Amino acid sequence: MLATIESINNVVNNFIWGVPAMICIVGVGLLLSIRTGFLQIRKFPYAMKVTIGRMLKKREASDGALTPFQAVCTALAATVGTGNIAGVAGAIAIGGPGAVFWMWISALLGMCTKFSEVTLAVHFREKNAEGDLVGGPMYYIKNGLKKQWHWLAYLFAAFGVLTVFGTGNATQVNTITTAIDSALYNYGVISEQNVSTLNLVIGIILAVLIGLILLGGIKRIGQVAEKLVPFMAVIYIILAIGVVILNYRNIPTVFASIFKGAFSPASVTGGAVGSFFMSMKKGVSRGIFSNEAGLGTGSIAHACADTRKPVKQGFFGIFEVFVDTIVICTLTALVILCSGVPVGYGDAAGAELTILGFTSAYGSWVSIFTAIAMCCFAFSTIIGWGLYGTRCVEFLLGTRANRPFMILYALVAIVGATMELGLMWNIAETFNGLMVIPNLIAVFLLSGVVVRLVKEYFDREGKNV
Repeated sequence: MLATIESINNVVNNFIWGVPAMICIVGVGLLLSIRTGFLQIRKFPYAMKVTIGRMLKKREASDGALTPFQAVCTALAATVGTGNIAGVAGAIAIGGPGAVFWMWISALLGMCTKFSEVTLAVHFREKNAEGDLVGGPMYYIKNGLKKQWHWLAYLFAAFGVLTVFGTGNATQVNTITTAIDSALYNYGVISEQNVSTLNLVIGIILAVLIGLILLGGIKRIGQVAEKLVPFMAVIYIILAIGVVILNYRNIPTVFASIFKGAFSPASVTGGAVGSFFMSMKKGVSRGIFSNEAGLGTGSIAHACADTRKPVKQGFFGIFEVFVDTIVICTLTALVILCSGVPVGYGDAAGAELTILGFTSAYGSWVSIFTAIAMCCFAFSTIIGWGLYGTRCVEFLLGTRANRPFMILYALVAIVGATMELGLMWNIAETFNGLMVIPNLIAVFLLSGVVVRLVKEYFDREGKNV
């Protein structure tokens, strides 16, 4: 039975994350870029000025809302995750260094896609029965498209609920327990016999923490995200830049291998990765998997922002993809490639390859810091996806379903800490991809609204921009 489920899931997964889906995601990003005059490049300095400027302003949000800074931190909490550490390593191992180039291309187009998603989410949001601001793909489908398209909103919400338990929770908890286990095991603190008991304790502690944060409402989620995300991102970026500086002589060779490998992978990987399409597919899919542009989920957090200007909040979408993929994913790639650690091209790899890059530069002590970074990345993802799941459940069943969902979501942490999750991870990845379909259809159909809102915004702002 399990083998049948696995084989069916593999067929669906390969199609969703295959070439047709990549073409659709890149195609919609390209269409939006053309229709907005490549806004993400043309207005990039302005986008950075607006977003960083608003993040530095300390102010309180109204009831049932987040400050713009809390909104971007909550969205980044869900996107900056283990994909930035393990996903990039996997892309390089299977797609060669050239996969990094295609990751950049997907991010460049993804900036405009995410900008559009956030703008639409804020423009078409509404208030729920409890007075909280709610929005996201299901709401811009419901409030922006004609009735014949409303089934897409329910489809997105249903896929969202099915995704959060795996992608957003169990697999992330599993990453936390693995990181803690390996760190304690390497230093002889625990033996193999104690691992299962330790994992159960970790699972229970995480379940309590997740429950307390989510049940505390949107305000508490925002408060946790705005403290955790900057801390974990800064620590990781500093450590990664340190590795690159220590190996600065390798930088020209690494960048040459990235650009050469993008179009001729075999020449860089010694023939282990010979397919140009494999390099492109791995780079694009891992880029999208990391920054979630095209998935629509990040816009759910931004819809909670206490702002009256959809386009201004939309610039946070550009900022997010830039930080997640251009900064953090690129630094991960440089840690692996500059450090000169052996990469088994053609074979699957994960976080261990990234950790090897850090330990080769700093020594084994740094594995403690990488374990802490992975725990923070994974925990922040759990909180971010907890909000997404709550909004999806609420859209399907109303606000009365929120608390039972949050309790169930918290308890899944115990499952994630104590069980093998190979099949669950694959199924979650499939549902993750299925969320892309209704969202991209909606963003494509509403692209005219994005163009109109952008024009109105810049007409109103005038010479200031």
